[in-house]
Amino acid sequence: MFITYENKKHEKDILEKTVKAELRVISGRGAKNKLIYADNLPALKTLLDNYSGKIDLVYIDPPFATSGHFKISDDRANTISSSSNDAIAYSDILIGADFLEFLRERLFFLRELLSERGSIYLHIDYKIGHYVKLIMDEVFGRDMFRNDITRIKCNPKNFHRKAYGNIKDLILFYSKSENPIWNNPRIPFSEEDEERLFKKFDKNGRRYTTIPLHAPGETSNGNTSKEWKGMKPPKGRHWRTDPAILDQWDQQELIEWSTNGVPRKKIFLDEKEGKKMQDIWEFKDPQYPQYPTEKNLDMLKLIVETSSNEGGLVLDCFCGSGTTLVAAQLLNRNWIGIDQSEPAIKVAQKRLGDLPSSLFSKSEYEFLRHKPVKIL
Repeated sequence: MFITYENKKHEKDILEKTVKAELRVISGRGAKNKLIYADNLPALKTLLDNYSGKIDLVYIDPPFATSGHFKISDDRANTISSSSNDAIAYSDILIGADFLEFLRERLFFLRELLSERGSIYLHIDYKIGHYVKLIMDEVFGRDMFRNDITRIKCNPKNFHRKAYGNIKDLILFYSKSENPIWNNPRIPFSEEDEERLFKKFDKNGRRYTTIPLHAPGETSNGNTSKEWKGMKPPKGRHWRTDPAILDQWDQQELIEWSTNGVPRKKIFLDEKEGKKMQDIWEFKDPQYPQYPTEKNLDMLKLIVETSSNEGGLVLDCFCGSGTTLVAAQLLNRNWIGIDQSEPAIKVAQKRLGDLPSSLFSKSEYEFLRHKPVKIL
């Protein structure tokens, strides 16, 4: 099911008729990382020449179709202001079908840039996000949809309008194929989790819980279906491991026997890496951002670490304050950032330049100090 609207272009026309940007190296020649000051649509078309199928992760935080202007104070870089004297960081003036087509055009190029194991995370708000999901279903395929992540962005607010308070936005997560890069994210157990899930203590005071020694599924051959200590696994199940290993576990006191002789495997809290990350995240935005809509750095580090590997390539074509680029640099990934806002490029340069110089090559550090020049 695809969404329809006026002036919707054919995919072929978008990919073939979009004009390339004439990208010029202003500084930092030879650097692996690229900060591009340009309209991202023609810039993405140009990147296809060298990066088609090579981007492992895309994160974008595009405009949200709010019909607003976002300003940044020139004299206080970390203060967002509505003063008429302040510079406009960017204008979010496209709405409705115009906004959806604006986004759809860029998504086609991002799909072509993604590697076969690549993923895309698109950050959007509740007012337009459900329409955007239909666009992403069309571009990447419904089967490639992985998560609709709810992100808690702020503390509750006491608005007087007749509606529930809005403290969240959403992130749509898609992959290019069925086998994306996935470094399983874990989070620490809370004290409540520990007390609820690991209620037992061994003789050394270690917290643990127990699980059955058998697992679903029968095996017609192999040792896991055989008898162990006079028992066979229940019907429709098999031992979790070879009975010889079960003997070792028993000798190591890793099996707990109930009063009626039922064995269970001990699972110790101090051997667990934490619990699986779920699809509701609490990463609140910075209280004093350097740029409008600046996102939480820890959230971007989670995304980068989960869906790319060291040395891989990360792209953000609405890079704004450069949070994605900072996260990628800190985690030893290569990156490309694009924005058409000069204030955005300046803030991104500053934030990257504030990182230890040891994280950059000489040519990379050079371009972080250079005045941005618009790409035509």
